[in-house]
Amino acid sequence: MGEVSDSKSSLFPTYARYPMAMVKGEGSRLWDDQGNRYLDLMTGLAVTSLGHSPAKVKEKLVEQLDDLWHVSNLFHIPNQEKLARLLTDNSCMDAVFFCNSGAEANEAAIKLARRYHQKVLGTGRYEIITFKQSFHGRTLATLTATGQEKVQDGFQPLPQGFVYAPFNDAEALAGYINDKTCAIMLEMVQAEGGVRIADPAFVKEVAKLCKEHNLLLIVDEIQTGLGRTGKLFAYEHYGIEPDIITLAKALGSGFPIGAMLGKEKLTEAFTAGSHGSTFGGTPIATAAGIATVEIIVGDKLSDRAAEMGQYAVEKLKAKLEGHPMVKEIRAMGLLIGIECTRPVADLIAEIHGHGVLVVSAGPEVIRLLPSLLVTHEELDEGIEVIGKVLAGHTMAVNE
Repeated sequence: MGEVSDSKSSLFPTYARYPMAMVKGEGSRLWDDQGNRYLDLMTGLAVTSLGHSPAKVKEKLVEQLDDLWHVSNLFHIPNQEKLARLLTDNSCMDAVFFCNSGAEANEAAIKLARRYHQKVLGTGRYEIITFKQSFHGRTLATLTATGQEKVQDGFQPLPQGFVYAPFNDAEALAGYINDKTCAIMLEMVQAEGGVRIADPAFVKEVAKLCKEHNLLLIVDEIQTGLGRTGKLFAYEHYGIEPDIITLAKALGSGFPIGAMLGKEKLTEAFTAGSHGSTFGGTPIATAAGIATVEIIVGDKLSDRAAEMGQYAVEKLKAKLEGHPMVKEIRAMGLLIGIECTRPVADLIAEIHGHGVLVVSAGPEVIRLLPSLLVTHEELDEGIEVIGKVLAGHTMAVNE
């Protein structure tokens, strides 16, 4: 495993970093600065969904670098129009706002929901219901939308306007709606909250209540969008149509870009001057997005993710069946969580030591986020290492 300099860093210590420095990537493989090779089953937290340095995306980026890097959003940007059309043609949405990250996409969704109710409908509503253990970002508004106190710690006073309901509790949800409520914001899979999957009956109740009370339904697809769950968007598993969805992570194959997509009726709320982003939807970012979405859609990688996710879960269950530390294996496509009976930080470090990169999802869940192009052989390799590490800890307990 590579060594990291112990000299004083000039960076704020905001990350509990793993003790390796990655310098090269190709496909599902990463290399550190010591030449060690790793199987990457975390893909930068669902970002490099086409693997590292995908050739077609690189080709599109190089082509764009020769033409134009940046121009203000005060001008028309053809790449924005093309990427927006790709996204709306392949979803139930009608309009797109581009930004730089998932947090910014969720900020835009929060602002749009409030402004629609206040400027278009004239209701004055501003509260948004989110869910306990959710994660929506690190800006002041999105960390407040996040239903986890640890994310909010030290940032008080928090902005008003957010209410936290229990996840997957359809019976309780109606009690959180009042005359201030303007929207419900939901993840179909609480990826950061432990790979907790929304129940179909719960989602249907959310959609029903939104219609009954004239609320906007916002679906946060930052981690689940663009093929990860076995559909292009996770909401498609549930037979509903949100009013707003948010995207980032996989959209640029590692190049920073986020997007908020909404229904036609919402364009009345986001008029000229109401919202903006200096770097949102630059020619370079949208070039990466165009290439990425064209590959995911054209090569039907959502279907592949469904197939490979099923394969991975079957292999994991066969390998870990009856393991005393394994509580449950949860998955939707290639978003996979192994819930354990104790904290997993040391297990993850040991898995890394065997050359396989995974990540946690809360303190007791090992999360796998392979490339959508991961092979059966690569999954076998990773699952073999995970099984070996967990088996070693079982023996240690028994001794």
